[in-house]
Amino acid sequence: MADFFATPFGIFILVLAQTLAVVAFVMISLLFLVYGDRKIWAAVQMRRGPNVVGVFGILQSVADAFKYILKEVVIPAGSDKSVFLLAPLISFVCAMIAWAAIPFNDGWVLADINVAILYVMAISSLEVYGVIMGGWASNSKYPFLGSLRSAAQMISYEVSIGLIIIGVIISTGSMNFGDIVRAQDGSFGFFNWYWLPHFPMVFLFFISALAETNRPPFDLPEAESELVAGYQVEYSSTPFLLFMAGEYIAIFLMCALTSLLFFGGWLSPIPGLPDGVLWMVAKMAFFFFIFAMVKAITPRYRYDQLMRLGWKVFLPFSLFWVVFVSFAAKFGWFWGVFARWTTGG
Repeated sequence: MADFFATPFGIFILVLAQTLAVVAFVMISLLFLVYGDRKIWAAVQMRRGPNVVGVFGILQSVADAFKYILKEVVIPAGSDKSVFLLAPLISFVCAMIAWAAIPFNDGWVLADINVAILYVMAISSLEVYGVIMGGWASNSKYPFLGSLRSAAQMISYEVSIGLIIIGVIISTGSMNFGDIVRAQDGSFGFFNWYWLPHFPMVFLFFISALAETNRPPFDLPEAESELVAGYQVEYSSTPFLLFMAGEYIAIFLMCALTSLLFFGGWLSPIPGLPDGVLWMVAKMAFFFFIFAMVKAITPRYRYDQLMRLGWKVFLPFSLFWVVFVSFAAKFGWFWGVFARWTTGG
C-alpha cells in the first residue's frame, strides 16, 4: 500500500481524499454556522429562532439549502448572463480554495507552503471580483452601487490586515502558518501566544475582518435600508446560495486566521494538556460566536464612517505598529517577545 501511494496515481488519490476531507469539513461546518448565527441573533432578540426542522431546528439549514437548490434560477433579461452566473461561482470557489493552506494540526494541511500567508491574502483579495461582476452584470443601479461599495471597502481593509500580519511575520521570521503557531508554543501556554505582545492588533484585525467579509456593522454592500440588498438584488436560487455560502466560508476563514496568528492555532491554552485539532476547531467556533454577537448588537455604520475608520485610523495605526515591531524585534525590547526567529529560520 505504501508503494502504491508513492506512485503518481496514488499521490493523486491521496491528495484528492485530503481535499475532499477539507471540503466536507468546511461545508458541514457551514450548515452549523448558519444555524448558530440565526440562533445567537434570535437569543439576543429574545425569540426562538429555527426550532421546527429536526431536533432543536438543527436541520433548518439543510432545508433552506434544498429550497434554494430546487427553486428556479431567475436571470434578468437585460443582464450579461454568462458573467451573471460566473460571479457567485467565483466568490464561492475563491473562499473555498483559500483553505488549502490552513493547518488544523501540526502537519494537517493540504499545502504546507512557505508563503502560505501570501497565498491566502491573494486568494481572499480575488473574492471582490465576484461581487463586482455580480453587481455589474445585473444591469441595475442598486447592485452596481453595492458592488462599488464592496470594492472600495474590501481594498481599504485589506491594507490594514496586510500590515497587521506583517507584524506577526516580523516576530516569527516566517510566512508559514505552521511556523507561526510553533513560535507561540511555550511553557506559559495561553500567555505565550501572540495576542499578548500584539494585543492592540487583535482588535484591529478582528474589526478589519468584519469589514473584509462585509459583515455587520460593515455590511454596506448589502445595506437593505439603502440599496434593497446591494449586489445580491437580482440573485435568487442557487446563485444566491453560492454568494451566501462564500460569505460564510470567508468569515470562517477569518476565524481560522485569528486563531493561527494570535491565539496559538492547535496549541493548548493550559500547559500539560495535549495539543490537537479540537483546540483549533474550538477557537474557530469561539471567534465565530463573537462575529455573530457583533452582528446582533451593533448598528450599521455610515459609508463615510467606514472609509474614515479604515484610512484615517486603522492604516496609520497598523503602519506605526509595523515600525514599532521592527525596532522591538531588532533590538530585543521587552525581553525578546517580538523576536522568535529560532522557529521561523
